[in-house]
Amino acid sequence: MAGTPDEAEKKDFCVYCQFDRGTSLERTTGIGYDTSAGWSICNSDIRRPWVNRNKKSVGLSFADPAGIEILHSLAKSCDILVENYLPGSLKKYSLDYESVSAINPSLIYASITGYGQTGPYSNRPGFDVMVEAEFGLMHITGARDGPPVKVGVAVTDLTTGLYTVNSIMAALISRGKTGKGQWLDVSLSDCQTATLANLASSVLISGERDEGRWGTAHPAIVPYQGFRTLDGDIMIGGANDRLFTILCHRLGKPEWSTDPRFTINSSRVANRNELCGMIESITTTKPTSEWLQIFEGSGIPYAAVNDVLDTLRHSHSQARKMTTTVPHPICGGMELVSPPVKYSDSKIEIRSAPPTLGQHTDEVLGGILGLNEKEIQRLRTKGIVS
Repeated sequence: MAGTPDEAEKKDFCVYCQFDRGTSLERTTGIGYDTSAGWSICNSDIRRPWVNRNKKSVGLSFADPAGIEILHSLAKSCDILVENYLPGSLKKYSLDYESVSAINPSLIYASITGYGQTGPYSNRPGFDVMVEAEFGLMHITGARDGPPVKVGVAVTDLTTGLYTVNSIMAALISRGKTGKGQWLDVSLSDCQTATLANLASSVLISGERDEGRWGTAHPAIVPYQGFRTLDGDIMIGGANDRLFTILCHRLGKPEWSTDPRFTINSSRVANRNELCGMIESITTTKPTSEWLQIFEGSGIPYAAVNDVLDTLRHSHSQARKMTTTVPHPICGGMELVSPPVKYSDSKIEIRSAPPTLGQHTDEVLGGILGLNEKEIQRLRTKGIVS
């Protein structure tokens, strides 16, 4: 059950993770207010229908009591319901947790919102970038002397989806012991705050403000950042004195390792700008591919900075089968990113491409609820289903 278009991704990613693991559920969307199933999935500019893979789409109107009755009927036999409407919005449709849990006490009901069911911001619509800004992530992201920037993907939405999946799995384990379902109150703001991780711990312990943005660099380790090459960028991690010595030799500057300004990490931190400038004066003389060969086998952590296409076509990504092509009734073959976790005894795969809006209405209403063709057509004629 989806709310506004910009809110949908956090919920859709959560359910996407469930479906990749083999969960069988339906994506129910309000008619006339689809959030991603109706987007042009064959257009190369499209960004989010990937989260709808392995799902079945049912178009259903909550404005009609018959539509609500259908959803109640589906809820009776479901294990999990995930929604992302503003707090209290579903009560008038009798689709809130209290109403639905009365129908199915064992249901796991997950509500994903921007700011949670309680608190002064609870009634605000919450979009990823706004939460990134207000809850610390944007402040620590970007160049040292530059403005705050958002992460390149909707990372707060994605993180919230992952937290929700883990919480659902824990609730299912609990239900196996108690027989009872429960309501999960998940918010972007809470999940974003939790992902501040070691930075949050440092601030809480010290009582001091964080050090702000560091770009690709590490505040306490030098060199540990990205450097320009002749044709791109490369990340290098001379994370301790031993690795720094190896780096100096691979750069053709062994004398740097015995220079008093750089012999130990604390000295390198104190002379960060000078050392990093010296390193970059060397790295910019060769293309990235050549540096990759030079560092190979050295023990130094290093990596090319690749764009998205290079990532998907990377030899390692291909060896790990990180893309899958699945058939689609409109687009033909659709290439998607594969599930990332490999299981020893379970087959985790993309079983179906993202559906179009209402593609499985007949299948779900007929197969699960037992409605015949005439009953489904009557509902469609009245605009209750699509």
